[in-house]
Amino acid sequence: MLLSIQREGAPAHEVNIPGETAVLGKHADCEVVLDDPLVSRRHARLRLDAGRIVLEDLGSTNGTELAGQPVEGQRVVEPGQEIRIGPFAIFASLPEVTLVQHAPAPAVAAGSAVGAGISAADSVQPAPAPAASAPAAAPAPAVAAAPNVAMAGVDFGPLAPLMAADEVSEIMVNGPDEVFVERGGRLELTGACFSSADALGELIRTLATQGGRSIDERRPMVDARMRDGSRLNAILPPLALRGPCLTIRRFPRQRLSAADLVSVGALSEPMLAFLRLAIHGKLSLLVSGGTGSGKTTLLNALASFVGDDQRIITIEDAAELRLPQRHVLPLEARPPDPDGGGQVTIRELVRNALRMRPDRIVVGEVRGAEALDMLQAMNTGHEGSLSTVHANSPREALSRLETLVLFAGADLPPRAIREQILGAIRLLVHTARGDDGKRRVTSITELSGMEGEQFTLGEIFRYEPGAGGTGQFRATGYVPRCRDRLAERGFAADNAWFQPR
Repeated sequence: MLLSIQREGAPAHEVNIPGETAVLGKHADCEVVLDDPLVSRRHARLRLDAGRIVLEDLGSTNGTELAGQPVEGQRVVEPGQEIRIGPFAIFASLPEVTLVQHAPAPAVAAGSAVGAGISAADSVQPAPAPAASAPAAAPAPAVAAAPNVAMAGVDFGPLAPLMAADEVSEIMVNGPDEVFVERGGRLELTGACFSSADALGELIRTLATQGGRSIDERRPMVDARMRDGSRLNAILPPLALRGPCLTIRRFPRQRLSAADLVSVGALSEPMLAFLRLAIHGKLSLLVSGGTGSGKTTLLNALASFVGDDQRIITIEDAAELRLPQRHVLPLEARPPDPDGGGQVTIRELVRNALRMRPDRIVVGEVRGAEALDMLQAMNTGHEGSLSTVHANSPREALSRLETLVLFAGADLPPRAIREQILGAIRLLVHTARGDDGKRRVTSITELSGMEGEQFTLGEIFRYEPGAGGTGQFRATGYVPRCRDRLAERGFAADNAWFQPR
């Protein structure tokens, strides 16, 4: 088989598969390795059958599409049909046919990287040129080269240039005639507009359907995850008085690593070193902050410190975390269908995760009754778990957590709830977006105990803002009590991290 593989925003590469079967996935044992978090370890299989190419999805997390339709069971691949796996567009043909006309790719050694995360585990050679006498096949549909256009086959209309702009982190459509974007942490009005409310509504319905959700008069609000991982929220009239409203929160194709966060000034080296040690030493940690303050980005970076030898289960309303470890099981909640059935809540997923033998549980955000189950899990052998919560300060995060536990309906006195929190959470990491639009870790605080009915907190690091963006990260001089626990577990903290400078 001959495969032409193109990652969004990267050149296409042709891969010649000498055998009759090829497994595609991100595991190194696959014949074709597609290195991306949206690709499962063994994602899909292509095989030759009586002169035809047959495609089969192997139970992947994010699914496989053929010609824009989900693949269930086995499907015959017709000439020119696009196979979509995560961000990769793939065209398959028999060796004597070339479906996509590209400049010849250089020879690639077995097992080496081929074009933005594509590699082959067997011998890979450039596709042979077609014989002079062979008729040329019709060219395959072009794959959009714009770096961040989320879904091939979707006409974003006036939003297309915004979807293609890497620097745009959020698109906010306030009705058909007003579109704002966020660039560099600041809002700006664009000149984009839709021809009518109906055109905007049609795009919203298309995007919701592609994300496995529905929106209509009976359910006029929707949250969905787009194929590139972007998060979508939409609301229709009569709830939206100015017409259909659409918000798309976009994430960079390459998530910021922990080292990247230091380089962009989101936190300091000593802060990162301490948090890395805390993750290795299995201290449970809660990230707090306001909307758009960088909580999920930080959670993703911190969770990457968990060892490859541990089983990690992530639980989210809309899956956004992309962890590099091999043993990660992402779970995603499901809203009710139009008839009110089929809902699966975060709380149910947390309870189910406890039966899946997790080493670490990462809850993208606690916002309801699941707070109690998460605290109980942290108190019963699942140390080192991580989550986020909306709050304006570390102390407010603890108060909000108390309130969320009450949603569970458990008749617990306040003291019992606080003792649950005290036994579960050791560190509070607070994030905020500054006046300059930058997102930073503004405080790392230890939950050290209780005095009477109040939590006692010890701030370890803080960000001190200065004029014109000249603020600094500083150690407060407080030496965390958890340092002794880390040392007992073989992770010694450097005392210099905690010295004020």
